[in-house]
Amino acid sequence: MEIGTDIVTAFSRAARVNSGRAAIIEDGRTLSYAQLQARAQEFAGRIAARSQGRFVGIVMDHGADMIAAILGALMAGKGYVPIEPDFPPERIGYILGQAEADLVVTQCRYRGLFDGGPHTLFAGDMQAQAGALPQQIDPEAPAYVLYTSGTTGFPKGVTVAHRNLCHYVRAFQNEFHPGPGDVMLQNSVCTFDIFVEEVFPILLSGGALAIVDAGARGDFDKLLAFIKRHDVTMVSGFPYLMIRFNHLDKLPGKLRLLISGGDVLRYEYVKNLLGRVAVYNTYGPSETTVCATYFRCGPASALADGTFPVGRAVTGARVRVLDESLRPVPQGQVGEICIYGGGVSLGYLKNSAENAAHFARDPETGERLYRSGDLGRVLPDGELAFLERKDQQVMILGKRVEPMEVENVLNRCPGIEQAVVESALDEQGLSYLTAYLLTEGALRLKEVRAYLGRYLPAYMVPEFFVKMESFPKTSGGKVDRRALPVVLKEGAV
Repeated sequence: MEIGTDIVTAFSRAARVNSGRAAIIEDGRTLSYAQLQARAQEFAGRIAARSQGRFVGIVMDHGADMIAAILGALMAGKGYVPIEPDFPPERIGYILGQAEADLVVTQCRYRGLFDGGPHTLFAGDMQAQAGALPQQIDPEAPAYVLYTSGTTGFPKGVTVAHRNLCHYVRAFQNEFHPGPGDVMLQNSVCTFDIFVEEVFPILLSGGALAIVDAGARGDFDKLLAFIKRHDVTMVSGFPYLMIRFNHLDKLPGKLRLLISGGDVLRYEYVKNLLGRVAVYNTYGPSETTVCATYFRCGPASALADGTFPVGRAVTGARVRVLDESLRPVPQGQVGEICIYGGGVSLGYLKNSAENAAHFARDPETGERLYRSGDLGRVLPDGELAFLERKDQQVMILGKRVEPMEVENVLNRCPGIEQAVVESALDEQGLSYLTAYLLTEGALRLKEVRAYLGRYLPAYMVPEFFVKMESFPKTSGGKVDRRALPVVLKEGAV
């Protein structure tokens, strides 16, 4: 199906062709494409009447109305800013303020989050006068802003245009061929790329989106039952989810595709899945729209260190390994992974310093590229191998975390004289955080956790806290991070 350059036109075409087919599946409820489009148009009219700005916040429980609200924001010519309702109120307020969102679409149960903040449109109150919708959508207009962890102690917003998102849908269709009869699981939080991968490729291809409720999202047995109950064919998730599937004696009967992203995929995580279902390892920062490379895993394709390559560039993208001067390194040598093409986003919202540091022009062609900060090398067969980060950034439960952001928040906490946050790997090769604290006196850990909970989502709160009498120092007088004690953590069973 032709995608074009804006999501609104593409969805309208998909809804017309698949009008009677199921678009959204929930336990106890199914919406056809025609019903989803009608509901999205209701949201679009109300949003257009209430919002004068570029961005609209979406703070809702996962379900059909959330998807309709997102589509409605796009139809109204707005970029949507997704936020999970259980995020700390200060973080929600910061994101909405930084994006200058003048409207939040939410539900009545979250009314208390927005007192004194942006105007709110409640999902159940659709009686207001509808506004006029734009005749066409500029492909360069923002489709969404995803806020990721930043080193300053505050998140930064990655702005993705309609043309970027359309690029990724085409890339996904080219590799995985979704269509009527396919059912994609919607399990990811809305603030991560996997959510984008779950929602748009399937709804622009005539398939159905099966949305689990919050209770099943954190319980694998319930999630598995949901997958079986609704004949899910496609699941995109983090490596730790692949580990759970790997331990199953019998896979759900309709499942044909498992996509792993967000962190390093190891052979041990999926060895029992290979040959039973298609397993893909994917790579790509939010700044280049979901994924930049794909690799289909096979029994003999793991590297010597037990990880899989991340593969080759998706359709419409190009990936090169460059040196500090943005010149290609010889094949096989280590350099920075740099990404070109249709997925390279508009950049960070209102953050010129970060844009200058990460988005650049190729010195030979002038083509715009994104410097990922990831180190990699090209293998003899042309596949790309990811090695490690240049900086301290890690993935926690598949979500990007800058330990420096957590450290900066801790250093603002009353009663803490100095804090240092470091990451380590457990026995499964998954990252976790430890905070080292020098306090000004007696300080209760629950107070520290409560303070962090006001500013950081739960996955960014360190698992371990170590009270220090003093910090080891380098000869230059800085904290010697390599000399800090390591708190050992067992891997997942």
